[in-house]
Amino acid sequence: MTTNFAPLTIAIGDLVPHPVNVRSKSPETYDPENIAHLKASIAVLSVLQPLLVQKLDGKYAVLAGGRRHAALKELVADRAAKGFTAKTKIDCRLVPEDCDVTTALSLAENVTQAPMNAIDEFEAFARMMEVDGQTPETIAKTFGTTVTAVKGRLRYGLIHPDIRAAARAKVITLDTMKAFAEHPSQEAQREVFEALTKDGGYLQAYTVRQSLKSRGVQVSDDIGAFVREDYEARGGAVAADLLEEHSVLEDAALVETILLEKLGAAAEEARMRLGFAWADALVRYDYATMADYGRVYPGPIKPDEAAQKRIDEITAELEKLQLEMEDEGLEDDAYNALYDRVDAVEEEARDLQEAYSAEDLVRAGVIASWSNGQITLHVGLVRPEDTVKEKGAPSSSTNTTGEEAPDAGEITYPASLAEDLKTERAMALGAAMALHPGATLDLTLFKLVSDVVAGGMSVTQAIKIDARKEYRSHAKMDEIDATSLEQVASTHDALDLSWLDDTRAPADQFAAFRALEAGEKAKLVAYATASTTQSCFARDPRRDSLMHDFEIEIMPDIRAHWTPNAALFNRFKKAWLLKILGQDLDLAQEAVTLASSSKKEIVAFCDKLFAEPFATLTDAQRAAVAAWCPPMMQTNGVACDEAEHASESPEPDSEIAQEA
Repeated sequence: MTTNFAPLTIAIGDLVPHPVNVRSKSPETYDPENIAHLKASIAVLSVLQPLLVQKLDGKYAVLAGGRRHAALKELVADRAAKGFTAKTKIDCRLVPEDCDVTTALSLAENVTQAPMNAIDEFEAFARMMEVDGQTPETIAKTFGTTVTAVKGRLRYGLIHPDIRAAARAKVITLDTMKAFAEHPSQEAQREVFEALTKDGGYLQAYTVRQSLKSRGVQVSDDIGAFVREDYEARGGAVAADLLEEHSVLEDAALVETILLEKLGAAAEEARMRLGFAWADALVRYDYATMADYGRVYPGPIKPDEAAQKRIDEITAELEKLQLEMEDEGLEDDAYNALYDRVDAVEEEARDLQEAYSAEDLVRAGVIASWSNGQITLHVGLVRPEDTVKEKGAPSSSTNTTGEEAPDAGEITYPASLAEDLKTERAMALGAAMALHPGATLDLTLFKLVSDVVAGGMSVTQAIKIDARKEYRSHAKMDEIDATSLEQVASTHDALDLSWLDDTRAPADQFAAFRALEAGEKAKLVAYATASTTQSCFARDPRRDSLMHDFEIEIMPDIRAHWTPNAALFNRFKKAWLLKILGQDLDLAQEAVTLASSSKKEIVAFCDKLFAEPFATLTDAQRAAVAAWCPPMMQTNGVACDEAEHASESPEPDSEIAQEA
């Protein structure tokens, strides 16, 4: 076998691929994107290793070095590349024409080269900058990569030498070594490394990152970005990193001081604006610590003339916005912008119609905390020592449970939504009455007789049996669940209306009506009475015990006649939907997953979930989905006062909804 290959220089244009090159069957190897780094390196450093060639048919075929050959051809074709033409000569070594191990030579060059150790590569990049005076920009140009990628390698090459040595010796993993780059100070790296390894424990990347967090705050962290300007103005030390976002504000105490000052200022501004007695700030709002605090809520007030005018303007704007949101062609950004506007004007309307009492203002306050990258205000809090414990029933505006109710997830049911839900409940109740003709006939006859013989004292105002059909208005009538309408329509289609002939005189119609079977009469009376049901929520047994008990009898579960759908969910805030999923339906994992989705996507998920509960649900989750409705919509065991209280006094919220 010949081992001496004569050196020579050959013009790029005289080089051709060799048919026995081991990579000749893999043309993708030579695709431009796969040799971009090599092309950049040759453009700056030229060809560092000669090509192995063999003369075939008057040309020089590249036996080993096909990727270098492909990169050279790319440079010739690239007009922006200087110094490379078809006549440019390249160093090669000539394999004799009678060589019988050409395939072995090609294979040997490709498989005998060991891949470079990652740490060697990182350190080489660092030496290029420290010793050779290269910059990330010139290094990136040399290797045909991005400056960001180069800086990433440089960061690992600049990790403390002791830590790199530990990685070489396999005392720690490469990933653990990389974790130390989270802090640009080698001194901080060394101190953490020594502290974590002094007892000979196994070192993990996660532990390293957590420990380095105590050594400062990265400027890319939400708190770091929030306080950085003030921090630097006060002379706080900054450990600069090659990647700016990894630079660290080293004085953690100063960072916290500035953050608390900013939180305190926000709390004080809210205190002055709302009229509370005190303001405070916490870096992290600890719900366990705050469990002993009470909370007060604003109550309804009568708007003055100017406020009422603005409320009317907001009502008109909301109707316009709702129409715009119904456009199915809306992009998510446009939809979310409209949703944010609806939120803003609804909040303005609430502020015009609600206020804290003077008694509550003198003892309640505001706490500002940092949550999800922004200042969060917790308003209306009452310190344990200021909580009023009166004899008898507690104030309706005070939460005496001591639990916090984050603002973001309060389900308060705006007036417009509450009125529409009353309409939907009345429709469901009407369907239930139509489906229970015997009971409804008894109720109707009982009311007629009682109203007459009881001296004019009506036994209930819940139904109108003066032969006038109740008109029901609804902002989204075309979008609500149609189950109750279909049930009533089906009942109507089954009625015997043979007696109702316009060609007959009323007396003849009455005679035909009287001839009907008792069961048919009951169905007719039930349908007619059902059509008189007024908009309603669950009855208060103290105010209308008759209808309270009757509704429980004929409609123990409203979900038999009504199902929540997109029309309802669209009118809920994103945080409300996440709270319902996470708490009411026990779908906490789904709520966490959806927290980063748009409200439109969450509405679609809920609509699909209630239309046909997923097969993956547990029995408990399926039961929760099958039973859920707004609390004041259900009948069995829910009194009107309780429902109204639920709609006015928010309950403690979940972390999922708060984060949303």
